[in-house]
Amino acid sequence: MKKTKSSERARAAAIVAALEEYFPAAECALNYEGDPWRLLVLGRLSAQCTDKRVNIVAVPLFEHYPDAAAMADADLIELEEIIRPCGLFRTKAQNLIDASRMIIERFGGEVPSGMDDLLLLPGVGRKIANLIRGDVFGLPAIVADTHCIRIAGKLGFYPETCKDPRKTEKVLSELIAPEKQSDFCHRIVLLGRDCCTARSPECDRCPISEYCEHYGRSK
Repeated sequence: MKKTKSSERARAAAIVAALEEYFPAAECALNYEGDPWRLLVLGRLSAQCTDKRVNIVAVPLFEHYPDAAAMADADLIELEEIIRPCGLFRTKAQNLIDASRMIIERFGGEVPSGMDDLLLLPGVGRKIANLIRGDVFGLPAIVADTHCIRIAGKLGFYPETCKDPRKTEKVLSELIAPEKQSDFCHRIVLLGRDCCTARSPECDRCPISEYCEHYGRSK
């Protein structure tokens, strides 16, 4: 059957519904306590680091620096030592201080909700910006992390060889209902950890295998 935008939207809606049934709870794995600045910080720390480790580091980090104002005045060396377990600690520490200063000086101490404004913050790319926009502000947002890029390719929304997060964001934002996008991305991460792993996917117990082109070809 030839794909159309209408048929792909219908398939995407069926996938969303199946994931909602399989993973009723769709929450961010980072412990940011509803604070957009904390989510920004944890999102930056999560680059090339597990959410579990980031959440462990978050405890002493936020004891020392509970808000953007405190982080803006942080001692760089002290901050580096606290976040060292997350890797890339020198770059991340400088980013966090610079971003916090910009939030204070340019945005009145509040994390902005606009994409263009978020992308002005040092260390913030579209992935973190969309995470903040979706989780905190309830805006349509596709968080194109490695799980999302890989699984959307397997599903056949674009070629599996595509590794471009902007492509993922564009395609999925056109297919998935705006109010479903943020939770969909959280559920895709859960799926990637549960059964649709990169190396040994367990397709036979996947809740969306009937909609998956990769699975259809491999049977």
